[in-house]
Amino acid sequence: MSVKTIESEISAAEFHALEEKVYRTIEMLKAAREAKATAERDTVRLREQLEEREDEVERMRSEMVAFRKEREDVRTRVEKMLQQIESLTAAESQA
Repeated sequence: MSVKTIESEISAAEFHALEEKVYRTIEMLKAAREAKATAERDTVRLREQLEEREDEVERMRSEMVAFRKEREDVRTRVEKMLQQIESLTAAESQA
């Protein structure tokens, strides 16, 4: 075997190894791009869900404020009725 043949075999082996590295790099790049696209879709979906949840939380806060006001109104009306009943009972007791 001559020196030139050995150099050609080494060069061919090195070239093949380099070629394999390039193909692996290409596959890694494809996978990274797919992962990025998936992450971007997930991000959009999660942002939409977050906005929906924020809207729902705001609606629930409004309902809670309305319920508290309604509860306070009912409490006031019940207290008035109890005072009227006490007045009537007190009036009957004195008579």
